[in-house]
Amino acid sequence: MKTEIIKIDAKRPSTDILKKAAAIIKKGGLVAFPTETVYGLGADYMNKKAIQRLHEVKKRPKDKPFTIHISDIESLYELSCNISIFAKHLIERFWPGPLTLILPTASGEKIGVRMPRNEIALKFISACGAPIVAPSANISGNRPPNNAREVLKDLDGKIDLLLDAGETEVGIESTVVDVSTTPHNVLREGAISKDQIAGVRNRLQHIHLSQSEMQYFISRGF
Repeated sequence: MKTEIIKIDAKRPSTDILKKAAAIIKKGGLVAFPTETVYGLGADYMNKKAIQRLHEVKKRPKDKPFTIHISDIESLYELSCNISIFAKHLIERFWPGPLTLILPTASGEKIGVRMPRNEIALKFISACGAPIVAPSANISGNRPPNNAREVLKDLDGKIDLLLDAGETEVGIESTVVDVSTTPHNVLREGAISKDQIAGVRNRLQHIHLSQSEMQYFISRGF
C-alpha cells in the first residue's frame, strides 16, 4: 500500500480535502490527522473490520479499547453516555480540548470520549458523519507523533492517507480521567494537570443527569 500524503492548512482546512479523507474512513480506511495534542489515526468506530485493521497496524492488544472522538456534544447522547455533574463541568471547562473522559453508558459499559479543539480534527470528524476512534498515529509503545514525518516513520505504507498540517500545538497526549466511578481517577496526566481536574471536582457534588437534564445540556451547546 502507498500512503497518500496531503498537506492541509491548519487555519483554513480545505473542505474538499476533508471530504476526501472522510470518504476513506467511510470505506473502512485509516487516516492520520492532526489534533492539538498529537497526530491521531482515525477509523470508523462502527466498522469492525476497520477496528481490527487499526489494532493490527498499531500492534495494539485487542483488549485495549480505543477512545472515541466526537465533533459535537450531541454525540454523547447518541452514544448513550451518562453524564454526571462533575463530567458536565469538566466538559464545560476543557472541551473542545486535550481531555479524554471515561464515561459510563446506559448499557453499563464504559467508553473513552474526547472532543479535540484542533480545527482540522473537528471538521474532519464532522465530515465523517459519525464518531471515529483515533489513537495516536504510531506503533503502540512508541513515542506519539507531533508531525507528519514522525507518523511516516512508523506507518508509511500501512495507512491510506496522512493529512499533514505541520507540528501539533500541544505536543503531548490528552489527560485521561475516569468519571465512571466516585471518586474520579486520573488514568493519565497529559496536557491538563491533575490539579486542574481536582479544582473542578472540589467545587462539585457527583450526581447524574436525567434524560431531560441531558437534553437541556445539549440545547445549551455544552
